[in-house]
Amino acid sequence: MKKRVVITGLGVVAPNGVGLDAFAEAIKNGISGIKFDQQLKDLEFSCQISGKPEISIEKSLQYFTELELRNFNSSGILYGVIAGMDAWKDAGLSVDNNTVPDWDSGTIFGTGTSGIDKFRESIYKIDEKQTRKLGSTAVAQTMNSGISAYLGGKLGLGNQVTTNSSACTTGTESILMAFERIQSGKAKRMLAGSTSDSGPYIWGGFDAMRVCTYKHNETPESGSRPMSATASGFVPGSGAGALLLEELDSALERGAKIYAEILGGNVNSGGQRGEGTMTAPNSVAVQKCIVDAMKDAKIMPYEIDAINGHLTATAKDGLEIKNWSEALGRSGSDFPYLNSLKSMVGHCLSAAGGIECIAAVLQVRDNFIFPNINCEDLHPEISELISASRIPLRLIEKEINTVIKASFGFGDVNGCIIFKKYTK
Repeated sequence: MKKRVVITGLGVVAPNGVGLDAFAEAIKNGISGIKFDQQLKDLEFSCQISGKPEISIEKSLQYFTELELRNFNSSGILYGVIAGMDAWKDAGLSVDNNTVPDWDSGTIFGTGTSGIDKFRESIYKIDEKQTRKLGSTAVAQTMNSGISAYLGGKLGLGNQVTTNSSACTTGTESILMAFERIQSGKAKRMLAGSTSDSGPYIWGGFDAMRVCTYKHNETPESGSRPMSATASGFVPGSGAGALLLEELDSALERGAKIYAEILGGNVNSGGQRGEGTMTAPNSVAVQKCIVDAMKDAKIMPYEIDAINGHLTATAKDGLEIKNWSEALGRSGSDFPYLNSLKSMVGHCLSAAGGIECIAAVLQVRDNFIFPNINCEDLHPEISELISASRIPLRLIEKEINTVIKASFGFGDVNGCIIFKKYTK
């Protein structure tokens, strides 16, 4: 018999809020974390705004020792460790230095590229024949599994410790992988989530592809415009989101608070066939991912109260909503409430799924739908499919039982997960 899996801890490092309370307050009040980025201007990027979490040295020293921070230059690992350890502590779990690993607990924590600034620093040193000056942590900071390795050591995790990487689907996929490990009885607790580095060496390729907005360099907070008729591309962002997943019996036994239950989900790929390419989704696969997620969760489309979409503020937003409408068989005013966190934080790339899943879970726990900012001029492609009333511009407080969250990534990969209010 499959185990029930619940969420008992959350941790987040987002452009509009570091820490769960700050983040929850920001999303409820439609507070943007998008700001002018002088470094991008100096490097002559077309897009000169970004969503970047603000982490002080004092904050870093709460999670790393001074020795660990010496020659440390991996923003993604910094964000991920903060979010991951916060989720662990939020779940009421202790951080100790026992000599025996915690065999029941592990982590699947995703990323795109780890330690890009450390890579750059290392390349210059090697080219200058200073290889011996790289330091002893250069490898740990730049290997993709660096984030899970750091978390595994800090928390003494003895179960599976690994990193997944599936472009913008990474965070949602990591949570589903962790869910399945607990569901099958192979672990009691899994720390799941995703992180992304900050900066021009992560974001430059997207700027070169002309998928980032260039029209709002003087008005940063209005730059990220999912579903808007005047959307002109996404705003690059970064951060990390972490969820502590736990077998229900274990959570109940230790009296843990429960944010929500994970009912199920699905991941698939469009195979870059049909209309699918490296950068464009195959609608057949997207719809199949949504339908199969509902089958796995054993719910019907009418049971879904809200959708937390991928919705990046590019030309594909209308297609995404068309896919949702067809997969759910719902349209007009019958469509679920719909929102995109990217309006407030930009597109956090490999961290997007982790951060956005936290926003989805908070809506379930606290019974609200956070607003879509910068969407006063709804795109006509979208208004033809669903009622504008389903895309709130202001906070809505109402009973929310079931939220479906999806992420779609480069490589034509898809992930969809379903959260439900916990009931005995």
